[in-house]
Amino acid sequence: MDAPIDVLLTDGTTVQLRPICPEDADAILAMHSRFSERTRYLRYFSPYPRIPARDLRRFVNVDHRDREAFVVLSGERIVAVGRYDRLGPDAPDAEVAFVVEDSFQGRGIGPVLLEYLAEAGRQVGLTRFVAEVLPANGAMLRVFADFGYHVERQYADGVVHLTFPIAPTEQTLQVQHGRELRTEARSIARLLTPRGVVVYGASASGQGVGAALLAHLRDGGYTGAIVPVHPSAETVAGLPAYRHAADAGVPVDLAVVAVATDAVPGVLADAAAAGAYGLVVISAGFAEAGPAGVEAQRDLVRRAHAAGMRVVGPNCLGIANTDERFRLNATLAPRLPAAGRVGFFSQSGAFGVALLAEADRRGLGLSSFVSAGNRADVSGNDLIQYWQEDPGTDVILLHLETFGNPRKFARLARRIGRSKPVVALASPARPPGVGDSPGPDAAAVTALFARSGVIRVDTVQELFDVGVLLANQPLPTGRRVGIVGNSTALAGLAATACRAQGLEVAAGYPVEVGPQAGADEFADVLADAAVDDRVDALVVTFAPPLPGQLSGTDADFTAAVASVALAGEKPTVATFLVGDLPAAVPSYPTVEEAVRALARVSEYADWLRQPAGVFPELPGVDTAAAGALLDSGAPDATRRLLAAYGIEVAESMPVTSAEEAVATAARLGYPVALKSAGAGLRHRLDLGAVRLDLQDAHAVRQAYREMAALFGAETLVQHMVPPGVSCVVELVEDPAFGPVVGFGLGGVATELLGDRAWRAAPLTDRDAIALVDEPRAAPLLRGYRGAQAVDREALADLLLRVGRLADEQPRVRALTLNPVLARPDGLSVLHAVVHVGAPGNRPDKGPRHL
Repeated sequence: MDAPIDVLLTDGTTVQLRPICPEDADAILAMHSRFSERTRYLRYFSPYPRIPARDLRRFVNVDHRDREAFVVLSGERIVAVGRYDRLGPDAPDAEVAFVVEDSFQGRGIGPVLLEYLAEAGRQVGLTRFVAEVLPANGAMLRVFADFGYHVERQYADGVVHLTFPIAPTEQTLQVQHGRELRTEARSIARLLTPRGVVVYGASASGQGVGAALLAHLRDGGYTGAIVPVHPSAETVAGLPAYRHAADAGVPVDLAVVAVATDAVPGVLADAAAAGAYGLVVISAGFAEAGPAGVEAQRDLVRRAHAAGMRVVGPNCLGIANTDERFRLNATLAPRLPAAGRVGFFSQSGAFGVALLAEADRRGLGLSSFVSAGNRADVSGNDLIQYWQEDPGTDVILLHLETFGNPRKFARLARRIGRSKPVVALASPARPPGVGDSPGPDAAAVTALFARSGVIRVDTVQELFDVGVLLANQPLPTGRRVGIVGNSTALAGLAATACRAQGLEVAAGYPVEVGPQAGADEFADVLADAAVDDRVDALVVTFAPPLPGQLSGTDADFTAAVASVALAGEKPTVATFLVGDLPAAVPSYPTVEEAVRALARVSEYADWLRQPAGVFPELPGVDTAAAGALLDSGAPDATRRLLAAYGIEVAESMPVTSAEEAVATAARLGYPVALKSAGAGLRHRLDLGAVRLDLQDAHAVRQAYREMAALFGAETLVQHMVPPGVSCVVELVEDPAFGPVVGFGLGGVATELLGDRAWRAAPLTDRDAIALVDEPRAAPLLRGYRGAQAVDREALADLLLRVGRLADEQPRVRALTLNPVLARPDGLSVLHAVVHVGAPGNRPDKGPRHL
C-alpha cells in the first residue's frame, strides 16, 4: 500500500490512512504538540513534552517488515499513528502501540489502525501482538478487548501486559463487519438527515437544474435551513443568497451541486469550509463522458474524502427522506411518493424520476430514496446497510445496473435479508466465462439471488409488484394457496399460474362463489378461506358478469376483499376488475402478475425459514502454502495448490508415443486409463477419447495407437480408480456475487441442459449439502433404481474446500474438477484445471476501506 486509503470513522466522516514516511517528521512533531498532557502520559508512560531528534528519526523510518507504522490524516494533518516493532530477528511476536490526537479520540481510529497493523504483520510472518497499557487507559484496553481476539492479560509493575494472536477468526471478522455496518450506516444517516442544505447552481431566473432542485427542496417542506449560493444575486427563489456557504452563519451539512463540471472542485472546497459532510452531485460530465471525466471523478472523490465528506453521484437524480422531521426532497423529481416504510435505491439518474412516479402511482410509500448515478462513492451496499439499521424502513428496493463490489453485496444480502426483504432489479446478462465454464445462466442467476436472501426481478413492473406486496402484507407461512373468485376462467388461470410458479393450490380450492353472488356471500367465502388451516396465502379474483351490472355495489365487494387483506393474518393478492381497492391491498391487472409476485415472496419466506448455516473448520488447509505456490508460478502448482486445501487429484502423466505410454503405465501400476489430452475430449468416453481398465502393455499400446490416430499424439495416462457417479465442480467469477461454486453431474446431456447448481463463496455447511442435492440429476447420487447411494458428505466436504479456496485465493479466477467420481466409500478427483491471473475485484477482503 503506497497511496492513501480512505476509511470511515464511527461518526460517518472520512479520513485517510497510509504507511509512514520520512517526510512525515514535521507533521508528527506538529501532532505531538497538539496532544494533551494526559494523552502523552498514557502513550509514553511519562510527560514526554518533546520528541528528541533521535526518536523522531526512528519513528518515521521503518523497514515495513520488522517495523511498520501507519499514519491517519484528516486533510493534510496527521491525527494518529500506529506501529508495531518485531521483538527480535525473525520473531513471530511484535509490540503494537498507537496514539490518537485528542479531538479524534473515541471515533474508531484505534480499531482501524489495529486492523491494518495486523494485516501487515501477518504478511511478513508475525503471529502475535503484545502491548503494554496503563490501567488508566480504559479506551485503549477496550480497543484490544473488543476486537474479538483471545487476549491474555498480566499485570506487573503498574502496567497491563496484553498478548493476543492476530490470525483472523470468525469472531474477529464479525466484529470487523459490525464496525463496517455501523460506520457506513452512520455516514448515510448524516446525508439523509441534514440540519441545513446549501444549493450550488440555482439561477436567479428560476431556470435550469439548480433552480428546480432548490424549488423541490423548498416546496417539499424541508424543515432545515436552505442556503442558495450565487456569485452575484442577493436573493434566489425568494431566499437570501450568499457568495459562500459559510456566510449564512447556519449549520449546513449537505451540499447539492448543479454546476459545470470544472466548477465542482471550487464548490466542494466552499462546502467543506462551511462544515458540510456530504455532496450530492447532480452535475454530469464525469466518468460517463470519457477518460478525462473519469479522472475528474477520481479527483472529486479524493478531494471530498480528504475533507471528511461523502459523495452521492455524480450524474445522479438526488436524495430524499420523507420523515416528517426532515421532509428532504433534494432530487429532480417535483413530487415524492407518500411517506412509507420502503427504502429505494436507483443507480440510474435519468430513470429515477420515472421510478419515483411509478411508486407514487402504485401508492408505495417510501422512507428514503437515493439515486447514486455514477456511484463514485456512495453505492447500494452503503444504502442497504443504512436501511438495515433504520427503524423507519421495512423493505429495501434496488434498481442496479452494475455491481461495484459484488462479494460485499453477496455478504451483506445474506445478513440483511434475515431481517428485511431486499428486492433487486438487476440484469441477468453475464460476461463470457473464464476457462471452460460459461458460469450461471439467467435462471441460475435468479436462484443465486434467492439463495442469498434477495428477491431478484426482471422488470420495473415486477419490482413494484413485489414491493407493494411486501410493504403491505405479511409473509406466507408456506406455499399453499387458496383461490377465491366469482369467475371460473379467472380462477382457472390463477390455479394454472400457481402451479407454473411452484406454488401449491390448497386442497378444496379454487372456490367459486358464482357470477351472481352478492357481496355478503363473497365476503363470507373469503372469511372462511382466511381462517382455513390448509391455506397459507390467498389469491382473490373478481369480475362483474356483465359491464355495469354491479353499479352501486362495487364498494361492497372491495370492502369484502379489504376486510380480509387488511386483517394481516395471511398475505392476500387480488385481481379485481371493478372498483379501486385500498392501497394496502396489493391489486394486479392480471392473475399471472398477482401469482408471480406471491411466488417471489414465498421463495423469500422459504429461505428465511431455513437455518443460516455455519462456516465449518476444515482440517488439512494450508492457506499460506497455497499463496506461496501461486507466487512461485511452479509448473506443477495445480495439484499442489489443491492439495493445500485437502483436495487430492489423481496423478495423470502426459505421453506422446506408444512406448512412452507403456513405460508410464508400468510406473503408475496396472490397470490404467488413457485419455486424450485435448480440451473437451478428456471425458468423452462416448467418442472413444477415453479407454478404461487397460490391464497390460499390449492393451495400452493398442489403445494408444487407436486414440492417437483419431485425436492426436498427446495422451494422458492415469492409474485406474474404482468406478463411481461422474460429477463436475466448478468455480467462476460472477459480476453480482464474485466467486461462485457450481456443482452438477457429469455427461454431455447434463452439460447441454445446464444442470448446475450454484452458490456464492465461501460456502456454509448448508450451502454445500444443498448444492449436492439441487441438480435435477441428483437422484443418481442417492441410489436411483437400485444403485448404491454415494457418500454425499464427501462431496459436500469437497465443495466446502473449493469455496474456501475461492474465498482466500483471489488469483484463482476459475477452476474445474471434472470428472469427480463419487462412490459409497468416498470420491476421486481425476482431473483439475485451474486458471490463475491477476486478482479479481476483491475489495471485500482485508481491512475496512471505502
